[in-house]
Amino acid sequence: MKKCVTFDGKTISKNQEFVVEIEDLTAEGAGVAKLDGYTLFIKDAIVGDKVRVSIMKTKKTYGYARILEILEASPDRVEPVCPVAKACGGCQLQHLSYKAQLAYKQKKIESCLQRIGGFTEIPMEPIMGMEEPFYYRNKAQFPVGYDKNGAIITGFYAGRTHTIIDTSHCAIQAKENDKLLAIVKEYMKECHVKPYNETSHTGLVRHILTRVGFKTKEIMVCLIVNGDRIPKSEVLVEKLKEIPGMTSISINVNKEKTNRILGDKCITLWGQDYIEDYIGDIKYQISPLSFYQVNPVQTTKLYQTALDYADLKENEIVWDLYCGIGTISLFLAQKAKQVYGVEIVPQAIEDAKQNAKINGITNAEFFVGAAEEVLPQKYKESAGIMAADVIVVDPPRKGCDPALLNTILQMNPQKIVYVSCDPATLARDLKILCENGYNLKKVRGCDMFGNSYHVETVCLLSRIK
Repeated sequence: MKKCVTFDGKTISKNQEFVVEIEDLTAEGAGVAKLDGYTLFIKDAIVGDKVRVSIMKTKKTYGYARILEILEASPDRVEPVCPVAKACGGCQLQHLSYKAQLAYKQKKIESCLQRIGGFTEIPMEPIMGMEEPFYYRNKAQFPVGYDKNGAIITGFYAGRTHTIIDTSHCAIQAKENDKLLAIVKEYMKECHVKPYNETSHTGLVRHILTRVGFKTKEIMVCLIVNGDRIPKSEVLVEKLKEIPGMTSISINVNKEKTNRILGDKCITLWGQDYIEDYIGDIKYQISPLSFYQVNPVQTTKLYQTALDYADLKENEIVWDLYCGIGTISLFLAQKAKQVYGVEIVPQAIEDAKQNAKINGITNAEFFVGAAEEVLPQKYKESAGIMAADVIVVDPPRKGCDPALLNTILQMNPQKIVYVSCDPATLARDLKILCENGYNLKKVRGCDMFGNSYHVETVCLLSRIK
């Protein structure tokens, strides 16, 4: 990494100090300033700030700097609720007012659609914000380790590191977690259970996973461990089951030397191997391995918007691709003639089938496999006559595979509802679909992750007649 760079005749070097004004935010929420045309990225800065910074790293046309002093604070700057918000990697925008966070996320979606998708007229509806942008997460995964004094700590990783920021309270997680973490640490200390050391691959407890049903108030605690058992598990069970709502206590076995958090095997120590909760009127069973949206209040808004955009009729057939445990599929099945869901994770499909059963939904069928393989194969087997009135996609951050997009275009559905967690890959995929027979009719953002830079988007595409 260069310690200095010459840009437009001006030398910019590491540790050099400048006063700059923040003009924009990056997709990851960092401040952007210009230094005679040279771009600086500055963590924890927001639009409207005037700051004195020190250069950290330099590249040919851009560099990174850190704030030394805020000379003039932006009117959108607020005091973070969490004392470790700056160090922790979980919240990037706690210092930005919530109104400004929503405006930033709306602009982020529009900018990607314009810059990457090439759209000039965007049918953008107002972003769906949260009534309470704190204590909204129903799931947490806390890494476990030691501090410098040898005490057991839990918390979250600092941004882009595996250094644990010790915290007994998180302002975006369910409040029940404070007590749950205290009990697990108490058990570990009392029974001499060691945290996992990822460098030496020794120790036992890697992470503590918790889930809280926001409607049912059911609670799950799962210890991810570097072994097949935990010592004196009855001690942990006796402590945890005193918590009101405790429903499931388990361990998850992960003996691999990997950054992957969860292993494939779960062992129930007490209670059920799942909890139940609702999105709207649909009940879901959620195991430690289940993918389930972490913000049930906003998820209801997101899925209801997807359902409204689909505007289903009773005789219509829907394919739901990347369906997970059937969350969107079961919403759609309330209005459609038939829904087919596809998901690559076998356990998720088993959960989807069980969720359909407990809700009395008989018009939903689920297939295991990669969507980009299953849909083309099913279409080929049908000799090109397989029908879909509406196709819903909710892909991972990387977006849709080209083979999947090609098959969707061949199937020629009347409508496509695209749910996205990444505006950049959304824009890329919409460009392909709209260059091949579709119009972008509606776009709406949904803030699922308050105080972070992440945003969900739901779009409606209609086939050009």
